[in-house]
Parts: sequence; C-alpha cells; structure tokens
Amino acid sequence: MHRRLLLTAAIAAGLALTGCGNTADGGDKDTAATVEIVHAMGTSKVPAAPQRVVVLDTDKVDTALTLGVKPVGAARAGELTGWPTYFGAGATDGITEVGVLTEPDLEAIAGLKPDLILGSKFRQEKFYAELSKIAPTVFTENVGKTWKENFLLDGRALGKEQQAKDLLAAYEKRADEVGAAIPNAAALKISIVRFMPDHIRVYGPESFSGIVLGDAGLGRPERQLLAARTTSASTRSAPSASPRWTATSCSSPRTARRPPPSSRRSPPVRCGRGWAR
Repeated sequence: MHRRLLLTAAIAAGLALTGCGNTADGGDKDTAATVEIVHAMGTSKVPAAPQRVVVLDTDKVDTALTLGVKPVGAARAGELTGWPTYFGAGATDGITEVGVLTEPDLEAIAGLKPDLILGSKFRQEKFYAELSKIAPTVFTENVGKTWKENFLLDGRALGKEQQAKDLLAAYEKRADEVGAAIPNAAALKISIVRFMPDHIRVYGPESFSGIVLGDAGLGRPERQLLAARTTSASTRSAPSASPRWTATSCSSPRTARRPPPSSRRSPPVRCGRGWAR
C-alpha cells in the first residue's frame, strides 16, 4: 500500500503543472508596459501584466491556473466538456469556451477583448495571423515532450517568469524525492494508455506523462519505449510487456462509458484509474 501511494504521488506531481518570423504585436491595446516575447511564430510585444488572457490548449489552462491567472476564455479538447476539476471547486468558474483546440472560435475570442492569447503552433498555426490581429499572441512550438519549456515560455508571457521557474524546480525536486523513496523504482514497469473512440493510444517516454514517470526514475515496458510521443495499439497489445502498473485515461465521456478491454493479463479498469498486477 505504501508503494502504491508513492506511485500515485509521482504521477500527480506532474499534473500540478498538466523559429522566428515576422514580429506580430497584435491588437490595438495601449498598455503602460510591454515586454517582447520570442516564440514559435516570431516576436510579440505583450502586456507586462496581462489581465484578460485567452488560452487555446489544455496545458495552457493548467499553466495559467497554476500561476494564479484565471483565463477569460479557453478552447476545449475534442468531445470533452467543462474544465479540469483537479484545481478545486470554483477555480474554473467564469471561463468562457472559445471553440476546440483545432478550431478556435475567432469571433468568440474577439468578443472577450483579450490582452493576450496563448496557443500552440502544433495545433493552431493556420490561425496565428488572425489571432494576432485580435491581441498579442504567443505560440509554443510543440506539445508533450516540450511541456517544461512551454510552461516557462507561457509563464514569461503571463508576467510570471520567476514563479514558473520556482514551481518547475519544486516539481523536479519532488519527483526526485518520490523516486528515491520507491525501492528499485526503475524495475517497476508502468504502462500508460488512453482509450480513444476508435483505438488505444499508448504514451511513450517523451509524452507529458512519460516525462513525469522518467523524472521520478520509474520504469516503462520495453514495447512502450517509443521514439515518438505516442502510438496507436490494438486492445491486445496496449497493456503488453507485463507491466507492473497501468495508468489509463479516456478521450471523452463516450469512451469513458465503454468498458475498457480486458484479457487474462489485464483486468478491467476504469478511465482515469490505475491497476497493478
């Protein structure tokens, strides 16, 4: 039981966090103080202390709330509704939905009169020019494997650079402590899978969750030591390689209602839970 609690803490530790081109100042905002932020799409002048922030990726919801900034608007992920609940009651009250990650609602965003927009080149590159006309817009390059760099860049854009650095250092210290407290942590083979509407997604060492496990020194099944961030798998192969632990999630309420696959080697599990052999 003690080892199970330590493993849960290792995974939860990461959840508390969850090229250059033309300059794009964006919008007609006349701010008293601005800072220049170099990002994936160029250089943008943003308010030193933005007050009305719109975020267009799930990690940026986490980043803003972690740094004490409640977005006025946010894009949601696919079929999901609402916002993360792990920040506690009331933490996300008042956030307006502005489309989905791959199709942000530009009219809704403009209606919120933001003074800063945070997005991702990986997901919203084609919308950057239009977004930067609404407000100063800062894009991170990628998702998953660059989550630490993204956290620091978004923190700087939010005027919270030092706080972001301090929180990241505290997370890394905690991950080291948790890993050191688990006997032979590297020998634990932890599988990470997500149930999608039509397939199972397996997460490798360069995914967000994979990096969290790696920071704590926890092991992965050999077949999940992927070069890519994720890969698709069949219901038979996803929990393969005799993992000691399996952590699961679901992409939507629809997949959460569908019982996850099971086999002789993989007992039934519920999304968002884990199981141990």
